[in-house]
Amino acid sequence: MSTPPSPTAAVSVLRVPAGTTAMQALKEAGVPLKGPDGAVVVRDVAGGELRDLAWTPDADAEVEPVPAASAEGRAVIRHSAAHVLAQAVQELFPGTSLGIGPPVENGFYYDFDPERPFTPEDLTALEKKMTEIVRAGQHFSRREISDADAQAELAHEPYKLELIGLKGGAGDAAEGADVEVGGAQLTMYDNLDPRTGERVWTDLCRGPHLPRTSTIPAFSLTRSAAAYWRGSEKNPQLQRVYGTAWESKDAHKAYLEQVAEAERRDHRRLGAELDLFSFPDEIGSGLAVFHPKGGVIKREMEDYVRRRHIEEGFDYVGTPHISKGGLFETSGHLPYYEDTMFPAMDLENSQYYLKAMNCPMHNLIFRSRGRSYRELPLRFFEFGSVYRYEKSGVVHGLTRVRGLTMDDSHSYVTPEQAPGEIRHLMDFVLGLLRDFGLDDYYLELSTRSDDPGKKDKFIGSDEEWAKATAVLEQAARDSGLELVPDPGGAAFYGPKISVQARDAIGRTWQMSTIQYDFNQPARFGLEYTTADGGRAQPVMIHSAKFGSIERFFGVLTEHYAGAFPAWLAPVQVVGIPITDEQVPYLADVAGRLRQHGVRVEIDDSDDRMQKKIRTASKQKVPFVLLAGATDAEAGAVSFRYRDGSQRNGVPVDEAVAQVVAWIAARSNVDPSAADEPAETVEAG
Repeated sequence: MSTPPSPTAAVSVLRVPAGTTAMQALKEAGVPLKGPDGAVVVRDVAGGELRDLAWTPDADAEVEPVPAASAEGRAVIRHSAAHVLAQAVQELFPGTSLGIGPPVENGFYYDFDPERPFTPEDLTALEKKMTEIVRAGQHFSRREISDADAQAELAHEPYKLELIGLKGGAGDAAEGADVEVGGAQLTMYDNLDPRTGERVWTDLCRGPHLPRTSTIPAFSLTRSAAAYWRGSEKNPQLQRVYGTAWESKDAHKAYLEQVAEAERRDHRRLGAELDLFSFPDEIGSGLAVFHPKGGVIKREMEDYVRRRHIEEGFDYVGTPHISKGGLFETSGHLPYYEDTMFPAMDLENSQYYLKAMNCPMHNLIFRSRGRSYRELPLRFFEFGSVYRYEKSGVVHGLTRVRGLTMDDSHSYVTPEQAPGEIRHLMDFVLGLLRDFGLDDYYLELSTRSDDPGKKDKFIGSDEEWAKATAVLEQAARDSGLELVPDPGGAAFYGPKISVQARDAIGRTWQMSTIQYDFNQPARFGLEYTTADGGRAQPVMIHSAKFGSIERFFGVLTEHYAGAFPAWLAPVQVVGIPITDEQVPYLADVAGRLRQHGVRVEIDDSDDRMQKKIRTASKQKVPFVLLAGATDAEAGAVSFRYRDGSQRNGVPVDEAVAQVVAWIAARSNVDPSAADEPAETVEAG
């Protein structure tokens, strides 16, 4: 789960004269320094670095103000809040060693090595101490420091020393570390008493920070958890405290309300309450089983996407769950993904792996016989079950599992056909999301990293990457959707477009992906006969519409808060008799509905009618049909909708027709009694 990119306020370049602080230049230019639009740092135009507002350039410099409500502004606020948290921890728990404290999506965290794990009561005390520090208005003051002085000053902080390679470390910081390494100038940030100017607390950090602690607008701590130092199970286990911070109290409140709503919609809780799926310990972490009601939804999803693939020109194929390791060496996956694959099994003098991806096997199907240009585009599709050994700390319900089923497809095309095929897949993907009620999205373009030190994580020439990226980017722009860059996020074999869909409460989920692959066809020696009798290599385009059925199921559950549209609902109609005498009557109505494929149940339990209605409501059934003696005599039912509205005395023919029509329409909006007032059903 993530939030969409935050809008960045319009900025203008302004000059900071030598010897003048950035803050003074902003004030003289009339740039606001308070509120969501107020600048929290500046960007040095010449080098692109973010600078504190106290920065004083040696020569005239051009800068851009960075507003609090921008993505970078929020990161600075959260980074500053993380340092206030660290100060609070060391004041309340003396002797606690510091790890790292970076900003992260929607918040921040800081790692600590305390004498004992933190309790919920500790978090309450820490938040209170942070409030005191914020109100004190301490100044964040940057100073450069030599390696030798840093070693002396941080003698009591073993983790900080390790980060910068001063004590037993490799000289490279952990991911997310707030310390620059590799020969960079080390800097400390001191918190200064605003009255005396004396140092109150200090931390090794590259910054930048807000001018004062009092300029942190709103924050709160959310939870604590265990975390291994530098993410390795071989290292000490630390305590990680998470928090969130925002550019205004309103933004903070809105986020907390969204979090509360997300908890109410948590698919893991709803999955148990609605009897959809479970994760038995006897099977293992991250491996789901679908119960009958969940199986209905899963089947509807599969039937839909299978039919749509066939309509879009795909051929259905099937591949095994296990393969010799050599296949994944040929594809290039093994060197890059072995850490996330289940361990190899030694069988018949060969190493076998549970497959983590389907594409190598689809390549073998393509290569099974000669192919002609007349067959292209050639499109393969399957529900491919794959297995990925995700770390237990990241496994999360259906949205991060170890066993998943992908609606995986691969298009083999000529280079000239590639742009058209990508547009075709884009239309397919967006149409599918709309059909399931996800119609608010943007695109993300994941490309190879420009960092020379990371280029070995990708295969292929610069020319091939540039060409593939250009094709995907043009297709994305042709869609008219917002396009967000994701440098370094590509697969090792090629760039990709991913659809980032916003759900009912504004969270963003990565859904469908389209990937351009010029590497695997070469590695597998895939060829087709050209029109002039020659041989040529196809381009391979990967696409997954749901991504995985499990993850899409989880996202839909939260999007609809378990109240699935009538066409997807596991139980579409419940019949509730007022007395036992109406059970046969409603059974006849149910029989008529079943003839049209409607999923209907009769609640003939001993519960009172009102309890039966509450049960149907908790199970989020779209239609409830009630019948008393008067209804039975009139050949009618009382129609109760999921929103609680009701229509009485509806003829059975009309009731059946309405239910069948609504389900057939595959509408994602709930039906209701429209403008008719809700009524109370007669006791009969």
